Amino acid sequence: MKTEIYSANKVAEITLLFWLMKIVATTLGETLGDYLSMTLNLGYLTGILITAGFFLTVLTVQLIAKSYQPIFYWLVIISTTTLGTEISDFMDRSLQLGYTWGSLILFGALLLTLVIWYIKFRTLAVYPIIDRKKEMFYWTAILFSNSLGTAFGDFLSDNLGFSYLQGALITASIILIVYLLHQFTNLNQIFLFWIAFVFTRPFGATFGDFLTKPVSKGGLDLGTNNASLVSLLLISVMIIISSRKQKSIGQSKNLK
Repeated sequence: MKTEIYSANKVAEITLLFWLMKIVATTLGETLGDYLSMTLNLGYLTGILITAGFFLTVLTVQLIAKSYQPIFYWLVIISTTTLGTEISDFMDRSLQLGYTWGSLILFGALLLTLVIWYIKFRTLAVYPIIDRKKEMFYWTAILFSNSLGTAFGDFLSDNLGFSYLQGALITASIILIVYLLHQFTNLNQIFLFWIAFVFTRPFGATFGDFLTKPVSKGGLDLGTNNASLVSLLLISVMIIISSRKQKSIGQSKNLK
């Protein structure tokens, strides 16, 4: 029975590879989002429409899939990080809410999603997920968390005056603290997961800005195009590794 449940699971298991892929995906989302809105000069609203269309397309494929498929899953993750970049920038720069209010609004939306999720299912466990309604809450929470992470990353640099590298180091330190709490305390693991999930986004955002912004602003000036291509290459290799691992697990189960 347990084997059948995990075979029907739709989402990635939380492993070291998961976190590495999440960080690369968030960096790609930051650089790709900036490429659309700023490098191509399409604007934030147009960027939202393009990335929202991509998000809805890959999410539909993910929801239709009968089991966890790394390529579909990580395309949705990438789409939420890219769309999250556009949403955060649109709230701050187009609506002129500022990153403080933007962060608070997105935090409220994430918290509300998690509360409703818990009320409905009495758990916020993120693995395994086989129920489609629960999966919808899962992806909604991920979208809000990635948007929040983007806003918080920009808050560190624009509002608090930290350089992009300093912002990346601050968020990396928070992630390290969460890891240590996970390893050496009895704090709720689901609570720690969502903290880590949120803060891997500003780490990716600030690191992405560090790669792409001009040297005069504390960046490496690699450009959004080059940084996006490098991140895309890395995440592609990791998806291939994840797919082979998933196939190997499936073959082992069939032999049993």
